[in-house]
Amino acid sequence: MRAKSAAPAIAMTAVSMVLTLAVVVMWLGASMPWLIALVVGLGIDGGWLATLAYERRLAAQGDHSTPVTVVGWGFGLVATGVLVAHAVTADGSAGAWLAVAWLPMAAKALWLVHSLWERTALTGSALEAIQGIQQEARDEAAVARARLRSEAGTEETRLGAVTQAGARVARVQAQTATTLARAWSTLESTRAGKDTGRALTSVTTRVTPGVTPAWELPVWGPTQAVPALDAPALSDDALDLLVDDIRHSETPALSYREMSARFRAAGHAASEVRLRAAWKRVA
Repeated sequence: MRAKSAAPAIAMTAVSMVLTLAVVVMWLGASMPWLIALVVGLGIDGGWLATLAYERRLAAQGDHSTPVTVVGWGFGLVATGVLVAHAVTADGSAGAWLAVAWLPMAAKALWLVHSLWERTALTGSALEAIQGIQQEARDEAAVARARLRSEAGTEETRLGAVTQAGARVARVQAQTATTLARAWSTLESTRAGKDTGRALTSVTTRVTPGVTPAWELPVWGPTQAVPALDAPALSDDALDLLVDDIRHSETPALSYREMSARFRAAGHAASEVRLRAAWKRVA
C-alpha cells in the first residue's frame, strides 16, 4: 500500500532527475567535456537523491530534520533553475523546456504530501475497526429512523381515530342541540297560545313560572283512610286469636284482605309480615 501511494512521487522524481541530467549534459557539453557535464548532472541528482533518502529515513523513525529538508529543497531549486536557464537559452524549444521545468519542485511537493499521508496512515486492523464502528453507527441511525417513522405513523393513525370520534360526538351533540331547540321552541309557542297556556298551568311550574299548578295524581278506585298504628304490640297467641275472631265474624269466613282491613280499622297494630303469618296459622 505504501509503495502504491509513493509511486507518483517516485515516477516524477525519476523524470526530473533524467531531465536535469540531460539538460546539464546538453547545456554544459558545449563549453566543457561531456564527462564533466555528466558528473555535474549526476552530482545534482545524487545530492537530491541523498537528501531525499535521509528525509525518508528520518520520517520512518518518526523524526524530522530541518537542515536536511532545506538542503533537499535547495537541490530541487537548483534542478528547477537549470531547466529554466536551459529553456531561456534554448533556440526554438523554450516553451517545451519551460513546460517541464516545474517537475523537480512538483516531485518535492509530492514527497511532502506522501510524508503527511504516512503520518496519518492506519493499519488494516484499525481501518477495519473504524469501518465496523461507522457501520454500527449507520445501522443504529437507520433503526432509530425506522422506529421514529413507525411511531409517527401510529400516532398519526391514533390522532385520526380520535379526531373522527370527536367529529362524530360533535355531530351528535349538534343534532341533539337542534332537536332540543326545536322542542323548546314548540313548547314555548304552545305555552304562548291562549288555550294551551291555561292547560299547561296545571302541569308544571317550569312551563309557566310563578303559577302554582292545581294538579294531583289520579286516584284509581276507592280509598280508605288508615288510622295511625299507635296501639300496643300483640303477642303471637293474642294475634292468632284476634285474627281468628275477625275471620269468623261473618259467614262465610272473611278473606285476608277483608280481615286485614277490619283488623286495622279496629285500631290494632301488627306488621304485615306478622299479620299474614297469623292468617296462615289460623286458616
